[in-house]
Amino acid sequence: MYYTLFSDLEGNLIKAPDLYFLGRSGSQWVEPEEGDLILLPEGSSLTMMPGHHPVGLNSNNEAELREKTENGAVIATACLLPQGFTRTLLPAAVSPPDSAQIPILGYTALAGRDGAIFAAAVPTDDHHKWHPRHYNLPFLEDLVHQRLRQFPANRILRQLAHCSLHYSCYTAQNIFMQRWEGGIPTTPSCNARCLGCISESHIQTFSPQERLSFVPALEEVVEVGLHHLQGAEESIVSFGQGCEGDPCTNSALIARAISKMRTETDRGSINCNTNAGNFSGVKEMVDAGLDAMRVTFLSAIEKDYIAYHCPINYKLQDVIDSMRYAHDQGVFVSLNLLTMPGFTDSEEQVEKLLLLVKEVGIPMIQLRNLNLDPDFFFNAIPLRSKALGVRKMMEELTRARVKLASYSHPAQRGKGLLKA
Repeated sequence: MYYTLFSDLEGNLIKAPDLYFLGRSGSQWVEPEEGDLILLPEGSSLTMMPGHHPVGLNSNNEAELREKTENGAVIATACLLPQGFTRTLLPAAVSPPDSAQIPILGYTALAGRDGAIFAAAVPTDDHHKWHPRHYNLPFLEDLVHQRLRQFPANRILRQLAHCSLHYSCYTAQNIFMQRWEGGIPTTPSCNARCLGCISESHIQTFSPQERLSFVPALEEVVEVGLHHLQGAEESIVSFGQGCEGDPCTNSALIARAISKMRTETDRGSINCNTNAGNFSGVKEMVDAGLDAMRVTFLSAIEKDYIAYHCPINYKLQDVIDSMRYAHDQGVFVSLNLLTMPGFTDSEEQVEKLLLLVKEVGIPMIQLRNLNLDPDFFFNAIPLRSKALGVRKMMEELTRARVKLASYSHPAQRGKGLLKA
């Protein structure tokens, strides 16, 4: 049997063998099913949940809240998964009604057994490229300063330097490491006010980053993009990063940059991470030569989509029209599906998602653990149907011939995914 883990106020992990593990799915405490827990993946980190106390199953088979031990007060503890893993259960924890919202993180249930630590997760993708061992390396700062000296006037590189060294942003670091997927932020504005936005604070949520404050010149975009496309291993340049708004609101600049880069090289993949709410903007980028488009998406149900994304001057149908147009032009379209156990895997959500996949012809879904306080999320977006379970949802998507992933893979227009 798995037992509950929590921490004291100093952050020391405590085992509670007398309290069996419970996880959370939606608003329910649940016992894990076979396959819901795996050994804590390498590269995971542990985090406390401020103001929250753990819940487990006692010897009377009853859910028990534990606020303290004989040594003092305790606090609920979760893990944060590395790329390549999808959480199956949220931490079973309770906070007082007036407690503050906890930071925007992807809280995943944690358990113990036979002295080992387990996470409520399943592997979704090969996480080699995104393993923490490849990032924040000792020589990163030297590479950053070397590139800044090489291109001293490029403001995008200065932004990426800040994101690399202060936010540990992986796609920013890849630009300086000259490999894999590299981000090119270009857009301060956004046409949505997502509840879990990480670059701008909205509706009681507080973002962990500062948003880009300028619109770069065409030459700055092309300079960064060409250098990466031409010189990086398995190169992807991606518009739409965590430190900016949505690139479809800056489509004229990005379309010109795509066209100019493609006149210089056919190497690599040009990708856009977007909400796809601005159809004309998406069309402009697609017509310029975009290879791949990843659409961030909570729900295929209009009222739930609106409740989370808070769109400005667009509707869910605009997103669907954008995806369909891009797909019909040969762009590799994937969903960046924001997942919250108990919601995303509910019967109603899965049914509508499968219909959308079939309607548009979506070949890949990237499962993204939604970074948000679970209590805040479920207060904002009520549940209406029972959960199938995250693993069952994944089985249904796989049966529909959808490739499941955790990050963008190299793809080219008309060719689909490229072999590494």
